[in-house]
Amino acid sequence: MSGTISQANINRQIKGSHEMKICIYGAGAIGGYLGHGMAAAGYDVSLIARGPHMQAIQNNGLALEKDGQVSTLQIPCSDDPMDFGPQDFVVVTLKAHSVPDVAAELTKLFHENTAVVMGVNGLPWWYFYNLGGEFNNRQLESVDPGGLQWQYITPARVIGSVVYPACDIQSPGVIRHIEGDRFSLGEPSGEKTERLRTLAEIFRKSGFKAPIRPRLRDEIWVKLWGNLSFNPISVLTLATLEDICGFPETRALARAMMLEAQEIGKKLGVRFAVDVDKRIDGAASVGAHRTSMLQDLEQGRAMEVDAVVTAVQELGKLTEVKTPTIDIVLGLLKLRDQQR
Repeated sequence: MSGTISQANINRQIKGSHEMKICIYGAGAIGGYLGHGMAAAGYDVSLIARGPHMQAIQNNGLALEKDGQVSTLQIPCSDDPMDFGPQDFVVVTLKAHSVPDVAAELTKLFHENTAVVMGVNGLPWWYFYNLGGEFNNRQLESVDPGGLQWQYITPARVIGSVVYPACDIQSPGVIRHIEGDRFSLGEPSGEKTERLRTLAEIFRKSGFKAPIRPRLRDEIWVKLWGNLSFNPISVLTLATLEDICGFPETRALARAMMLEAQEIGKKLGVRFAVDVDKRIDGAASVGAHRTSMLQDLEQGRAMEVDAVVTAVQELGKLTEVKTPTIDIVLGLLKLRDQQR
């Protein structure tokens, strides 16, 4: 662990944003897209990656294919955080289930005031930090088994993020941008801190939209709403968003899961900016898109089952909201994951 820290200390920033050291931990599709943009804007960026992808970046640079153009940058890349030392911002863009395993290793990138930006799908492990109410500072076993992230990263360091862009790795060292450039940002407390304003400036100067949200959890839930329902249904049916939303039975199934989740969210004080049917119509408008979970299944990778679905079931038990549809779909999804 990196020693005791205080929220007040961590909120202080004493450098200009271009002097900040930024490490992208998990420089895959989204992390590579972010790191490339920040490096192109002149920031001091380093990347943590593994295997052939890391080797390709080390040998040939990181290439980004966007709007028909390819840009390649030489960016320091390693699989060992010790190569880069303490950072001002660490942006974590791993799959949710991968983070607990590296929580202790992340501390090698920390100094007293390091902020950690969690650009991870699903319900965040820090969700109840500084939330107040009866569940204040409650830890979630489904997304943080054994409390490793809470212990090593510590919630005081966290800046939350909701990630909207779609990207993929075309080949080792080559990121393809598909759509989107928005990363909503917010402190768990809802405050507009100096470190948050500095981070948003870095994102904006790097070519990304970075709205600061005083109620980031509301936005987390609207994205989670879709991931909770469409992702597992896509894995069970191998269908695209367009097909799931257009077929009456699967649309009804997604709707039922979302209504159960909405009841949980409302018990936790969440305000939903759109209704269920508008959210489903929004997903349908994306077209013949294969969800990230379906892509993981097809490529033999572990799926984000716990952060996206099990966590909502856990919150249902916590808030005493029954989740019969979510329970059934989660059971089927776990079997499919086990078969993988």
